[in-house]
Amino acid sequence: MAAKLQLAFITWHSSKNNLRHRTAEMGGQQVIARRGQPFTITLHFQGRGYLHGDSLHLIAETGPQPDQQAGTQSIFPVGPGHPDSKRAWRATASAASGPRSTDVVVWPPAGAPIGRYQLKIRVDSDHTSKFYYLGDFILLFNAWCPDDDVYLESELEREEYVLNEQGLIYQGNKNWIRPVPWNFGQFEEGIVGICLKLLDRSLHFLHDPGRDCSLRNSPVYVSRVLSAMINSNDDNGVLLGNWSEDYSGGVRPTEWSGSIAILTKWDHSGGRPVKYGQCWVFAAVMCTVLRCLGIPSRVVTNFDSGHEKDGNLIIDVFYDKAGHLLPTESKDSIWNFHVWNECWMERRDLPPGYHGWQVLDATPQERSNGLYCCGPAPVSAIREGDVDVRFDAPFVFSMVNADRVAWLLDGARKEKLQWDTSAVGNNISTKCVGSDEREDITSAYKYPEGSPAERRVFLKALGQRQPLSPPVRYRSGVLPVAFSASVEDRTREPPPAMAQTSLKLQLVESPEVGQDIQLVLAACNLEFVHKELKLSLSAQSVLHDGHPRPPFWQETLYLSLRPREETELPWTISYQQYGQQLGEDKQLRVIALGEENTTWLKTLAEKTITMASPSLDIHVLASVVVNQPFPIQVVFANPLSEPVGNCVLTMEGSGLVKGQPQIQLGPLGPRKQTSVRLQLTPYKSGPRQLHVTLKSSQFPPVKGHKQLQVAPRSGWRCRRD
Repeated sequence: MAAKLQLAFITWHSSKNNLRHRTAEMGGQQVIARRGQPFTITLHFQGRGYLHGDSLHLIAETGPQPDQQAGTQSIFPVGPGHPDSKRAWRATASAASGPRSTDVVVWPPAGAPIGRYQLKIRVDSDHTSKFYYLGDFILLFNAWCPDDDVYLESELEREEYVLNEQGLIYQGNKNWIRPVPWNFGQFEEGIVGICLKLLDRSLHFLHDPGRDCSLRNSPVYVSRVLSAMINSNDDNGVLLGNWSEDYSGGVRPTEWSGSIAILTKWDHSGGRPVKYGQCWVFAAVMCTVLRCLGIPSRVVTNFDSGHEKDGNLIIDVFYDKAGHLLPTESKDSIWNFHVWNECWMERRDLPPGYHGWQVLDATPQERSNGLYCCGPAPVSAIREGDVDVRFDAPFVFSMVNADRVAWLLDGARKEKLQWDTSAVGNNISTKCVGSDEREDITSAYKYPEGSPAERRVFLKALGQRQPLSPPVRYRSGVLPVAFSASVEDRTREPPPAMAQTSLKLQLVESPEVGQDIQLVLAACNLEFVHKELKLSLSAQSVLHDGHPRPPFWQETLYLSLRPREETELPWTISYQQYGQQLGEDKQLRVIALGEENTTWLKTLAEKTITMASPSLDIHVLASVVVNQPFPIQVVFANPLSEPVGNCVLTMEGSGLVKGQPQIQLGPLGPRKQTSVRLQLTPYKSGPRQLHVTLKSSQFPPVKGHKQLQVAPRSGWRCRRD
């Protein structure tokens, strides 16, 4: 009679398995597998090896309440197994190199819950059974597996939306779009554990951990939970939002250049929210977590993004008789830009036709089912006006489709100035696959502005919404809403009477912080009669969420125009005028309000100006090879005619720099150039992105970045300058 089969130890082959599962850079201490794809372990027995008469059963469990019916526990034999890799776990055995060793290939199903698993084995031998704990492994979504709900067919897209650790986030305004580099760093050691901890800190898990872990088989569920956990409005999520411009006690949102420092700080603090974030920070951290867990994701910027909650798809903005943009207490607003995420997945919870890219928005704006989260909402549903589709499609639709109505306030009198059907949702942008170019994806969200299809979809969506029609508060008074939200009213409403004089504001050139702003106002008399025009000109700083600051410059001019005359009025706003008024977002709003002296009809022209940051240049001075130091030089010039103090240089880059080392530079003289020579030692090979941020007391953070190709060994050297 053969002796009882006893397990001695197990070899996990973590490095080899992780390499096959494209998770090697997350670390080699444990297996990090993707579902629907096998991994191999080796069982080593003592006394004798595995025989055909022996019976082995593996037990895979996840969560604090593993249960077979819930799908969080599976007991499966080591043998032929069930052929359905979508639903059932299976394992096969084969002889290993040693006589007392057996290789076991484990196949996690493509529909298994993701998370941290315990693997156990039951050994049945000589009429007795014995259980052994084998260890832990992590299971992620798999964009390479056709049976997985996050499957992406294109390898280039999988490399971009799952594997790429760096990216670009677009900011500015619709006429001046600039890329801001970001270090996602989803493969940095320890990040996957933090991402799983995020799921375990959610209110869903705390309320019912068994059900929560069971539902983690769905990317729809997981992404929605994460949308709530990236902000901290309902729980101890990752980031605390702040739009006040008072960032004491934390980090200014514009200073962040990557997600690693944010997630690590949240984890090391025991889960206390990190101060502070705004939309692009929420979206960037969300992208890191989604990619880390295996869900394809990208960061998307919507310029002139609507925030409309009344249900009528109208966003009202107000001006006084001097042309100043006025703040309101209404939540309706138009952000200069807003940033959210898209994630790729099947929508098995919806009728056919809604798979593919889904909108997720972690910025806390409105509650959804009681929590501050948004999505996933199918992009295809937004394009077709199907706002009755889950989740939060009405809110997403309004962000790209609401109409903007401008009003002039003069005491108790209110006059309609403009009704603009194309003011919201412009130049929706994301990074191109495989390059640093910008991809415009506006057409994925809506039909061309002004086309019959666009208005048809708009009215369809409007008919499906339930308007709330509350009053709009302005300072101490209460103003009635503009109109009823009914489809009939929207189609019958006449446009506001406009003066037959056109005004257009133009920049002579895009200004940089420290430079004067050169503007031209083009005025044209559209009629064959002489006109006298009163021009009210003003400039004010505007935050990126659309909130205006008080005007810092204003002027009144009187202009005579001959019949059909066109003329140009140049003027300058000096740095001395705007410098102290410039906010973190470096956005100014210049407004021209014209009034004819006979008809009293008015015309409005405005322009958003984003001040360009000074350049920060990075020069690589030697070949870049993994684990070998190389020098760089950072060059910066003070653009101001005054000294700049408290200058600090911060570096960051996945695979290049661990942490965020800082260098104190001291003061910089007026208009003076300075350079700093540094030495870095990369610890990962492949394409990498170095981020350098200069902070000072005089202007918002200045950022620079450099793409590097790190050679894996000294025999192959590559340098990009």
